[in-house]
Amino acid sequence: MKVGIVGSGHVGSTAAYSITLQGISTELVLVDSNPDLAEAHRMDILHATPFAHPVRLRAGRLPELAGCGVVILAAGAAQVAGESRMQLLSRNAGVFANLVPEIVRHAGNPILLVASNPLDIMTHIATALSGLPPSRVLGSGTMLDTARFRSLLAERFRVSPSSAHAYVPGEHGDSEVLIWSTAQVAGVPLKQFGDACGMPLDAAMMDEIDKAVRGAANRIIAGKGATYYGIGAALARLVRCIVNDERAVFTACSMAPEIEGVKQVALSLPLVIGSDGVQRQIRPQMNDAEAQALGASARLIKQAVSQLGY
Repeated sequence: MKVGIVGSGHVGSTAAYSITLQGISTELVLVDSNPDLAEAHRMDILHATPFAHPVRLRAGRLPELAGCGVVILAAGAAQVAGESRMQLLSRNAGVFANLVPEIVRHAGNPILLVASNPLDIMTHIATALSGLPPSRVLGSGTMLDTARFRSLLAERFRVSPSSAHAYVPGEHGDSEVLIWSTAQVAGVPLKQFGDACGMPLDAAMMDEIDKAVRGAANRIIAGKGATYYGIGAALARLVRCIVNDERAVFTACSMAPEIEGVKQVALSLPLVIGSDGVQRQIRPQMNDAEAQALGASARLIKQAVSQLGY
């Protein structure tokens, strides 16, 4: 499958590198408002192909997206230290207004994979602007947040992350919701597992993990200026899921018809993802407090989107 990446900054170039190393795509096109940057990344990634997989790499402009089955949107302003994703809204909404219709015009009927922040709002805007079925527009959402949650649980209980099962739905940002009530290790409820292992799940542990999940991006940005390895790998994983029609489940972002009384809002839920994009949305089991928090997250996103007129 031919894959396009619009925006060749840290996130877009890292996604391209990850896709190339894994041999996910047969053809990859890098597009950027700075053609020299796109060409430089193309050359650098090309030099890695002898050690990975043969991929036809090109750098070009939007017309080069013709025939792309998936287009990753990584264009827009980067988040800076201390800035919330929501504060990026005014800068990135204008970029998408000009870009998304042109991408669809040239690519035809692609699956759009949004990586630009604030992620949920940009996914909503991309859906509105593209004219594509909502199932063909999705964002990376809280994939990383869920991965962080699971990895921290696994570290604390000394198991493999693949044996820790938990979700983080909602906004990819401050209002995201860590679902503790149904978190499990190997099918055993978390509290029960902790008690059996002599590592009880208490309020202090939950608070520590919660803060670590929510604060991870800001700590990385403070240390090196941007996050891109984790999200680049997540984007590559989503592309692989689409290319191979895996129908795997990830907490990615797409338009939900209704969440806790909020209608038509883009936020992250467990999604079944395959060759046509979003196959199914899954509402995770939650207690009342978690459901209320998810509703508050949905309202926050919807309010910001409404202010833009979408």
